Amino acid sequence: RLSHTRAWYNIKRRQNVIKAHELAPWYRGIQQLTYRHDDEQAELMKDYFLLILFTGLRRNEAATLKWADVDFKDKTLTIPDPKNRERHVLPLSDFLYDLLARRKVVATNDYVFPANSKTGYINDPRKAMRKVIETSGIEFTLHDLRRTFITIAESLDIPVYALKRLLNHKMQNDITAGYVVMDVERLRKPMQMITDYLLKAMGVKAKADIEPIALAKKEH
Repeated sequence: RLSHTRAWYNIKRRQNVIKAHELAPWYRGIQQLTYRHDDEQAELMKDYFLLILFTGLRRNEAATLKWADVDFKDKTLTIPDPKNRERHVLPLSDFLYDLLARRKVVATNDYVFPANSKTGYINDPRKAMRKVIETSGIEFTLHDLRRTFITIAESLDIPVYALKRLLNHKMQNDITAGYVVMDVERLRKPMQMITDYLLKAMGVKAKADIEPIALAKKEH
């Protein structure tokens, strides 16, 4: 009866994002991340968090990213088997290119974010997250980083078809979408716009007018 009447209690989806004024202290927090006698592990976790924030990838998509799916010549990364089963190709902004080039220098196996585990890649970043939260005072989850990317992209008035491609969202029941061919090169400018916003808000680049970003109305 409950199912038939749809009377089950619906848990509200999280709508947390890292707000514009919180990005600078959050960034300072990850820069201060340390592991006892293991600077390489600290750098790996910093880059993992940043990759998710600057691409909007899901945590497992970022964790399982392989070097075979990073093309430094074309400046792209590919998620071959994402959640919606549609191959996802993203252009690399200048910041992401430098991040991945830095990781490539210290590569130890096929994964961008390697670990001494059965899987070969990182799978439990909670310890590092707690340290960043304690240092920065900014509460966040890995999916909050994805939501932040999405919310910033929406606030920059990126065309809807480009936005959906950046997020690898299917455009079902959209007849027009079937006629729009969105080459990865068409996504470079939107990707760089998001990167520039994040870097300025974090204080990495010269300050500019940063509009506050509103909470996303729904979780993607």
